[in-house]
Amino acid sequence: MTEKKTCFIIAPIGEPKSDIRKRSDQVFNHIIKPVVEPLGYKPVRSNHISEPGIITSQVIQNVLDAPLVVADLTDHNPNVFYELAIRHAIKKPLVQIIDKNQRLPFDVAGTRTILIDVHDLDNVEDAKKELESQIRTIERGKTEIDTPISMAVDLSVLKKSESPEKRYVASLVPLMHELRSEIREMIHMNDRVLYEVRHLSHAPSRLSPEEYAFILAKSDLRKQVEKSRRQSLKAKRSLA
Repeated sequence: MTEKKTCFIIAPIGEPKSDIRKRSDQVFNHIIKPVVEPLGYKPVRSNHISEPGIITSQVIQNVLDAPLVVADLTDHNPNVFYELAIRHAIKKPLVQIIDKNQRLPFDVAGTRTILIDVHDLDNVEDAKKELESQIRTIERGKTEIDTPISMAVDLSVLKKSESPEKRYVASLVPLMHELRSEIREMIHMNDRVLYEVRHLSHAPSRLSPEEYAFILAKSDLRKQVEKSRRQSLKAKRSLA
């Protein structure tokens, strides 16, 4: 029988019986495990490691060696981001997830992230489909693993090049990266809005979808669109 590959789960765990542990278990048992096991992976979280030794070293070894990592960025847990940075540095396959009500930090906003709501069965099914889709894309080798750390290293090499063309490209990279992050953030925001509008349509006591959309159009989303438009025009002028 073929031994299953490891899918290591980076996640906030919390103390036994805590709300953090309860949510982490729900995500593990009802979203991650049902998806990765049929694809030939064994899901492992740090509290599942039973071998003797220093737990921190074992966690880092799994972050380095596992063919696949799923990182739950919910609550912006420092340990999660420490382990995420290690995975970013080695440019190995990674899928990010986060609670749909929380905002992605700027540094990782450029990476496609799955929005999770363990209290919404429709969302759980959508999240499972998206997780499976991302894993299959990774396995087909159609995803280039770009991370903030790897991009910084590549940029440093370009800046030191003797070629004027490469140095010019280096000057454009930060702007393009910022634009991509802005677009990702807008997509993330749009997904949240669509979720809320769908939810509001089943909750007459709250704002109507039309009222919600009108308020949103007057606030942050408009600012995001305008900022991205200005960035795009700036990029075009730089290339002219």
